[in-house]
Amino acid sequence: MNSEKTNNRQPQLPELLAPCGSREAIDAAITGGADAVYFGGTMLNARMNAKNFGREELSSAITECHSAGVKAYITLNTQVYDRELKNALEYVGFLRSAGADALIVADVGLAGLIKKHFPDTELHASTQMTIHNTAGANRLYEYGFSRIVAARELSAENIRTICAGSKAETELFVHGAICVSCSGQCLMSAMLGGRSGNRGRCAQPCRLPYEAYDKDNHRMGEPGDRYPLSPKDMCTVELLPEIVKSGIMSLKIEGRMKKPEYTAGVVSIYRKYLDLYEKKPSRFHVLPEDMKKLYELYNRDGFNKSYYTVRNGRDMMALKNEKEQENKKKQRRNEQLFYEIQRDYIETEAKEPISGFLTLYPGQPAFLSAESGKYSVTAEAGMVEPAKKQPLTEERVKTQLKKTGETPFYFKELDVCMDDNCFVPMQTLNELRRGVSDQLVKEMTEPYRRKAAEKPEQEAKASGKPDQESRAEKKMELTASAETRAQWNALLEIPEITTIYAGMGCFKREIFEEQAEKGILQAKELGKQVYLMLPHVVREGDLKEYRDTFRCLKEIGLGGFLIRNLESFSFLKEMGMEKDIRLDYSVYTYNSRAQAFWQEQGVQRDTVPYELNEREIGKRDNTNSEMVVYGYLPMMVSAQCVQKNLNGCNHSYSLVRLKDRMGKYFPVKSYCTSCYSVIYNSLPLGLVKEADEIRSMHPAAVRLNFTIETLEETKEIAAAFAGTYCKGIAVPAEQEYTKGHFRRKVE
Repeated sequence: MNSEKTNNRQPQLPELLAPCGSREAIDAAITGGADAVYFGGTMLNARMNAKNFGREELSSAITECHSAGVKAYITLNTQVYDRELKNALEYVGFLRSAGADALIVADVGLAGLIKKHFPDTELHASTQMTIHNTAGANRLYEYGFSRIVAARELSAENIRTICAGSKAETELFVHGAICVSCSGQCLMSAMLGGRSGNRGRCAQPCRLPYEAYDKDNHRMGEPGDRYPLSPKDMCTVELLPEIVKSGIMSLKIEGRMKKPEYTAGVVSIYRKYLDLYEKKPSRFHVLPEDMKKLYELYNRDGFNKSYYTVRNGRDMMALKNEKEQENKKKQRRNEQLFYEIQRDYIETEAKEPISGFLTLYPGQPAFLSAESGKYSVTAEAGMVEPAKKQPLTEERVKTQLKKTGETPFYFKELDVCMDDNCFVPMQTLNELRRGVSDQLVKEMTEPYRRKAAEKPEQEAKASGKPDQESRAEKKMELTASAETRAQWNALLEIPEITTIYAGMGCFKREIFEEQAEKGILQAKELGKQVYLMLPHVVREGDLKEYRDTFRCLKEIGLGGFLIRNLESFSFLKEMGMEKDIRLDYSVYTYNSRAQAFWQEQGVQRDTVPYELNEREIGKRDNTNSEMVVYGYLPMMVSAQCVQKNLNGCNHSYSLVRLKDRMGKYFPVKSYCTSCYSVIYNSLPLGLVKEADEIRSMHPAAVRLNFTIETLEETKEIAAAFAGTYCKGIAVPAEQEYTKGHFRRKVE
């Protein structure tokens, strides 16, 4: 049985994009009706635990996709180290020659190199780039990305706004697992076990059980609420009309780690309802039996509809982990459903229909023409002879030609014009069939294959580190950040601190400009600069109310801004303030090309990424970088709120704690103004004995980050680190610290 794959759909219907972690999944996606697939190789892939593809397999898989009229997007969606850039560029050259339609990229340094050496390469911005609004999307378009994979934490209104205002195409996840963290903003797996999500090795510690406690140490939530960080899977098939109308160009299904049956089943159901909506939008309705199939293919305590209709909430979470209970009871999956999927999609070859015309006349070569869509090819073989015994029949000829075997085609129509008394060997017919098949494959795939540039690796790395003399001229500063008014007041008393990064919460929102102005002038009298720390998450319009305020504060002496995302950069650049920006850790600069990229944008400094170790930091040019040496490091930024989901929203900044199986407590702080939360490590980073090593790395500044500390704690810790880093005084550490990744490499 052949499954016909057609792509003659209206242009307004979005692309259906399927996940493939194996060759079997690609076959399943094509047969199920995907318009495009995405998969990764053995490097720079955010799903390194999937089967993935070697080079030969990649090339073959891309050819298969193109022969079926399906696009192939390749994932390069991790952060990239300097030592990997040379091989990464060579790999990109290979992917281009193999015919990849687009590359999904997360690292701005790598993206810049690709655009420099391979300017016609189509780049898609990975969801790891955490795009939450139109300004961020348009900024990436300017940097060479033709499509952005939007952050999952967007409402239907946010999505419509981005689609209407973005110059880039918008791709959106519509089904599958949801990270509780904002994509690209999770260090939890790396912090706890050394396996980095930014490097494709996430161990999913968020799916483990935790107990939650409020500020009074009372257990939070209902009995059985053991999984406060585990969201249900999303399923938006019932929302397809609204999503299609929003202007989304591509509907992305999650699941490269899942089995081919999942891929085929989910893709086929979404294909069914996209086609139904296209043909009869007024009659769109999802049948209960199809919802049941999706549920039985995979779910976590049921489904949610992602963030389309809600900002966050308890109903989005798999707090009980009913699947775990089902596994304990040894409840089996729906074998009949999986049998039907295997029969209809897995064991069925996805072949393209072609039309053929064969002519057989004695004294002339056997001639076969074939057409598939806009492609038309011909083949000749052998010489037709008069039959000496039994002449060939039309039926026999058709039977032989239709044995298309492992070719990606089947004859939907085959016309034969032949003499009644002729003969050719079956080998000749086989040769004709192979000839038109090979030519069609070449015609369909050759336009995608591109030549690589010559020796791009020579420019893979940015200019090297400055010499020792020029670095020694710069004195290392001590800076500190505060998120509360009490911390702000404590830091003002530490003379060695030259710059204070003030969180928006340091000043009351109702009188923000007035309080901030007084604070800036107060700090100025003490010889300190003030920078405002902007939010971790900036949705559409979040900073609009501060436009005039920021201008006024700059005029009276505000030093600038510490930003955590591309949206904040875009907002400030539009105001002409890009040269007043410093980047926090979450605007990643894992490699020298990423550093150079941001310096070209005009920013003052970056922050050394938390996942780099001493060796990697030592090889880095840190003269325009700050290095955090103290603070509770953020393990995750999330649109979910533990306080709200377990005890209800209290509409104020709250601090709760999560207790893991080992008895460790992790602070969770809610930032209500921007409606997100941050989970911090159980112990603060404290690089005290390492001060001399860090000085030898020549950062522009070392920073102390204060988040949950009291006034007295802030004052005591800041004074101790000031003594160590500014006066060389060895201060005994009374508090237990972690070294973070300074001594430990991440996978």
